[in-house]
Amino acid sequence: MTRDARGWVFTHDLDEFLTSAGDFLRSRPAAHTVALSVTDALRRRGPDVYGEEAPFFGRFADADADVADEGEGDGVAGVSAVLFHTPPYQLNLTDLPAEGIDALAARLADEGYSFPGVGGPVDTAAEFAAAWERHAGARAQLRRSERLYRLGTLTPPTPVPPGRARVAGESDHALVARWYSEFAGIFGRNERQDPDRWAESRLAYGGVTLWETPDGTPVAMAGATPLIAGQIRVAPVYTPAPLRGRGYAGAATAEVSRAALVGGADEVLLFTDLANPTSNGLYQRIGYRPVADFAVYDFAK
Repeated sequence: MTRDARGWVFTHDLDEFLTSAGDFLRSRPAAHTVALSVTDALRRRGPDVYGEEAPFFGRFADADADVADEGEGDGVAGVSAVLFHTPPYQLNLTDLPAEGIDALAARLADEGYSFPGVGGPVDTAAEFAAAWERHAGARAQLRRSERLYRLGTLTPPTPVPPGRARVAGESDHALVARWYSEFAGIFGRNERQDPDRWAESRLAYGGVTLWETPDGTPVAMAGATPLIAGQIRVAPVYTPAPLRGRGYAGAATAEVSRAALVGGADEVLLFTDLANPTSNGLYQRIGYRPVADFAVYDFAK
């Protein structure tokens, strides 16, 4: 079926969006891991967690799909795609058929929306970037190519470096915030959050694990999102530059992955930058297997 933009419904109301599109997001938790984690953070931490400007959401429902009666609170049947925008970061899309992307970009441009970039499944992101150039007069440039991995059989790296893993606590706040900021800066992640707020949120639910040497010195960290729809995503993984190449990141990642399984996750996921063959090789040795490729584009006038 050819799709146009008329099936899209846009809203700033997170509850309304999750009521209508939550089942769709949970139907493919690996593919929708970013949308699930972002909306969970907005729900738990408030609408200003990513910035002062209100988030924006959209859902696409086929015109001929059965729709729940208005007011019954049962959601909207037939939702097959969503988008969300948490300013000042890029627009994020789930997988979209190519024939509907141009119409979506045209409608968003006509209604005055503005985005600094777009991220999503590799083909969808590329098609939208090209359409945004046509309709919004922007120049699109590929910023990052990513691969989503899912954990198969966990295989801890050998030999294990000296030391142990421990869950970071409040006394580690300054270190965790600094390492998060360094990670975001070194790896060019323009979508970084406020380091102190990020650290506070992660530490509140035990979402950062440190690998420390036998004398108790932290040398690497691996984070994890909360359990949502049966999935946990490992992120970020960071070792300061002078300490790399000693197996610390692999050991921390393996421990976080093990803890996620023990904690009840059906799927343990992570993203890698395809420009970094070292990390891609490491995660595959631990037991992660490719799921899908994603891309992020920046827009400039």
